[in-house]
Amino acid sequence: MADEPNLLGDFLRARRELVAPEQAGITVQGVRRVPGLRREEVAMLAGISADYYLRLEQGRDRRPSVQVLESIARALQLDEEMTAYLVGLAADKPRRRRRPRETVPAGTAKLIRTLPLPAFVEGRYFDVLAANPLATGLSPRLAPGGNRMRDVFLDAGERALFPDWEAATEELIAGFRQSVGTDIDNPRFVELVGELSLASPRFRRLWARHDVQPRQGARVRFDHPQVGRLVLHREKLVITTSSTEGMMLVVYHADAGSDDVDKLALLASAALPAPESHHSFG
Repeated sequence: MADEPNLLGDFLRARRELVAPEQAGITVQGVRRVPGLRREEVAMLAGISADYYLRLEQGRDRRPSVQVLESIARALQLDEEMTAYLVGLAADKPRRRRRPRETVPAGTAKLIRTLPLPAFVEGRYFDVLAANPLATGLSPRLAPGGNRMRDVFLDAGERALFPDWEAATEELIAGFRQSVGTDIDNPRFVELVGELSLASPRFRRLWARHDVQPRQGARVRFDHPQVGRLVLHREKLVITTSSTEGMMLVVYHADAGSDDVDKLALLASAALPAPESHHSFG
């Protein structure tokens, strides 16, 4: 156990450092040497002993009760999603099984080809597994073989698409952590997080916060090089088959009657394959 990652302790430490004493109703006196709350303050707010809380952070006790974890979650002001994630970190883990290669179901692949909207399939580790031409017209990086984490954090062209890039990266990384959960020994995860940690200071800062949120729909603004400012709704829909755990169908659409509908139609027409030339020979 000593060699296992201390996911629970890392999470508690990161979230504790993000709660200001004033937020928790604690009066600050003198100079504080640590950001956020002290361990003994979290223990006091949660109604547990300071020694027991220290054991949790240090990984010497990794099986606290749900009641204790929920008390700590209230002390750290975690929302429902992050509380569920915290409880999951301490749950008994099923025996690791080798994950099969992510394969898009044939029906889903056929669906995105027929949709008149930008659509792609996103895997558990945010790999782009399939995409239609309209999605690639929205961003050239939305093509099979791309990865949303790598492209949004490291590709200058992709970053330029998002005027709200900082907010977009916060949402992206919180959804990524929720998607991955405790499955951090997967080679795909190790490779991707290692690459991003080395190449992106912003990724390192956000990853250290341990933010968690569901992968969900949102209103997204784009600065598109062809059509200018574009505002679309993004829907993320779970693909539910026995072999598609963590796989989602992502679809973009515009408000009816808006200029964005016309801009999306323009991108769609540009994405259509050119008609074949027919020559007559006499």
